[in-house]
Amino acid sequence: MRKNHVHDFSVRHIGPNNNNRTHMLAELGLQSLDELIEKASPKSIRITQGLNLPNALTESQVLDELKTLANQNDSKTKTLIGQGFYNTFVPQVILRNVLENPAWYTSYTPYQPEISQGRLEALLNFQTMITDLTGLDIAGASLLDEPTAAAEAMTLMMRQHKGDSRILLIDSDTHPQTLNVIKTRALPLGIEIELVDVNSEVNFDSAFGLVVSYPSSSGVVNELKGLVDRAHKSNVLVCAITDLLALTILPSVASLGADIAVGSAQRFGVPMGFGGPHAGFMAVRNGLERTLPGRLVGVSVDAQGKRAYRLALQTREQHIRREKATSNICTAQALLAVMSGMYAAYHGLSGLQEIALSASNLARQFANSVKSGGGQIRSEFFFDTVCFSFGPSEKIVSACLAAGYNIRQIDADWCAVSFDETTTQEDLFAICKAIGIKSAPAVENVETSRSEPALTHPVFNSYQSETEMMRYLRKLSDLDLALDRTMIPLGSCTMKLNAATEMAAVTWPEFANAHPFAPANQSLGWRKLIKDLEDYLVEVTGYDAVSLQPNAGSQGEFAGLLAISGYHQSRGEGHRNICLIPSSAHGTNAASAVMAGMKVVVVGCDDLGNVDLTDLKTKIAEHAENLSAIMVTYPSTHGVFEEGIGEICASVHDAGGQVYVDGANLNALVGIAQPGKFGSDVSHLNLHKTFCIPHGGGGPGVGPVGVRAHLAKFLPTNPLGTETGAISGSEFGSAGILPIPYAYIRMMSGEGLKLATQTAILSANYISKKLQNHFPTLYTNENGFVAHECILDMREITKETGVTVDDVAKRLIDYGFHAPTMSFPVAGTLMIEPTESESLFEIERFINAMSQIAFEISEIKSGKVKIDDSALRSAPHTSHVLLASDLESDERLHRAFPSGVNPAIKYWPPVSRIDGAYGDRNLVCACPPFEDFAL
Repeated sequence: MRKNHVHDFSVRHIGPNNNNRTHMLAELGLQSLDELIEKASPKSIRITQGLNLPNALTESQVLDELKTLANQNDSKTKTLIGQGFYNTFVPQVILRNVLENPAWYTSYTPYQPEISQGRLEALLNFQTMITDLTGLDIAGASLLDEPTAAAEAMTLMMRQHKGDSRILLIDSDTHPQTLNVIKTRALPLGIEIELVDVNSEVNFDSAFGLVVSYPSSSGVVNELKGLVDRAHKSNVLVCAITDLLALTILPSVASLGADIAVGSAQRFGVPMGFGGPHAGFMAVRNGLERTLPGRLVGVSVDAQGKRAYRLALQTREQHIRREKATSNICTAQALLAVMSGMYAAYHGLSGLQEIALSASNLARQFANSVKSGGGQIRSEFFFDTVCFSFGPSEKIVSACLAAGYNIRQIDADWCAVSFDETTTQEDLFAICKAIGIKSAPAVENVETSRSEPALTHPVFNSYQSETEMMRYLRKLSDLDLALDRTMIPLGSCTMKLNAATEMAAVTWPEFANAHPFAPANQSLGWRKLIKDLEDYLVEVTGYDAVSLQPNAGSQGEFAGLLAISGYHQSRGEGHRNICLIPSSAHGTNAASAVMAGMKVVVVGCDDLGNVDLTDLKTKIAEHAENLSAIMVTYPSTHGVFEEGIGEICASVHDAGGQVYVDGANLNALVGIAQPGKFGSDVSHLNLHKTFCIPHGGGGPGVGPVGVRAHLAKFLPTNPLGTETGAISGSEFGSAGILPIPYAYIRMMSGEGLKLATQTAILSANYISKKLQNHFPTLYTNENGFVAHECILDMREITKETGVTVDDVAKRLIDYGFHAPTMSFPVAGTLMIEPTESESLFEIERFINAMSQIAFEISEIKSGKVKIDDSALRSAPHTSHVLLASDLESDERLHRAFPSGVNPAIKYWPPVSRIDGAYGDRNLVCACPPFEDFAL
């Protein structure tokens, strides 16, 4: 055991202390953590030596180390590269009260809407902002970034097209990173990409979709209405990649006639972060909403008919439709979408237009300067980016760099400068001087060409003072339950401590303000941090190489499967396209396999929740010639270390296939086992689970992919490189949040990481044991132990009493708890994962709540209480409902303050149980009338 002293971070991170762990082990009849691991996991997977990681640092030491790395980044050179990434001022009221506020960054995806009304309202604001500015009818609650949003639009258009065309037309003046990501996604689906000049005659024969850039990558604002009309006459759908700031003064995407709009909300108050995370967006016209990928916030009503919000239509689509899902998107960029929506609310339309006009005025002044100096500009029609030629571009870029500015080199003759919210007249003078031209007079009163109204809802016109914005953010966060208030015992989601020290460096300007396409020598600190983190993850997993580019677990899955496909193709076995997936697997597995061009074959599970080895061997024999891979989650989705994992890996390898181990449950392996050593070829890792990146209300996430040596050359490519294969829009994906796992590993080291894993397994087994008389654990190993999570079986209880998992989940809200994972992977069950971060006090509080709920169920079973009259069926209980009820005082108190709940710190849900079906039947996905916001 590590010494329990004040400077040991692992003591702060791990909830149960030495005495607590001794007590918990005794309850399980065990003497030590090592004995627990021996009982819970097969010997064949366990490593015998500790992880070879640097010694643990204290919190102050890791901050010093991060500051040293930060200082190696060039924060003095100002970047005006643009190309999808822009400088922006993050309002301090949003920085402090959202990005740096655990009430916002520790909350989970709003699958339990009654305790998520604050973040749902904030995401509805984001959706309304997108629909208003694009002019389209419905927008989702954020995608991963602009390039992947464009790729999602491609597959949406292909699904909607009535014919059998596989040709997508793309504006040749589109950001290169976006083209690369689209091509990566198109290749396994057999989609052909044709680049077109939108200002020339375009042949729409045999095409299913057209992607245009508005403004274009080089900054040009093209007249696109006629082109779009011609596309529609040929039954071709049109997607416009656009810029939200530009849309505050330019005609909307809808006015062009486009069917879909995608882009990034980054420049609405989110730092560049060396490439991410940023909220991508997608909006669609009416008729396409039911194929919209990702999450969609809708308006519904609760049990009292009160207005309430919930996720609509696509909620957990991957788990429901699996290989028939329209997308593998599981993580959004919710936290960043909240920031962007609040940025729009803080500035209002007039403030946003002032920012847009300032940038556009500077661009026009610069263009006039270039022309006066004898240079050329590509177009007279632009927003904030001027593409110009003034001699060899390399010489111009070098001169600007010497003056302290990064600008974009497009080719040998052309450069571009992108002006933004932070650019000043002084910057323009300095750039002109560097180029060797005189600055033209300032341009004033450039008029907006946008005539459509936008951001008229009161939410975008009521919070322009810091006082009101601060109170609005506080009001919304008070509506929600997040990790800063309570344990979130969601199985498979690993809601663990996001320590303040881990978070600290994320907002340091040396990290936050770095442009991903700036010269490499300006990001030496970033690159050192990333290389070290990759090395740490290699050591933790036992793989040979890691790519940090995938910006979500779903994207890591896709990248891993592409690596497998690339490997088979390199060996002349491109026909191998069968992917075996156990019936218990995460739904994203099947969706990712289809995206990677594979055919899914389901393998059954036995009565103990393990992969049915007999069925596996049958499926392998049937598909041996075409077997590409098997995707397994380990420990299994049923929360057990399967004894047969070695046999599974060997059987697939013997048939020429590869083994993909889903890293969703890596929190049960770190320091104990390495998937790269017990038979796996590739895994994605959820850094937003095991390595402490916050969930942020549904994102950001990071899903790096680790591979063995033979797959290393098939890892994601640089999106600006000549080789197709990029997974997201920047080389290191959501780099801006990588200081979090870096700090976590540096402060825990190998010994602390192992102790964390052992404690997570201990806590899960402790809960399983303590609740076994009320809610039996569905799956255990032959010794009666689970891994890091346990599945409580309620199916018999439901048969006998009618009490459902929904009833238990909603009643837990009255106790101040987020519900466990419901009905996954088995309908009628609750999957619980306490993590290592929860103290014994909090674990016991949860056990008490579940025990009290079991007592309430027993009263229904005995006939003492009718289920429709029970606290379980009417839960959760708002203060308004209870105050207005005619219940006896004792029953009212029982519903309001069940046993163990401290009235002084009681969490009151803002709404009663929400009617989800009503919201889907009456789809409303934008801000309702302002009076409905009142509580």
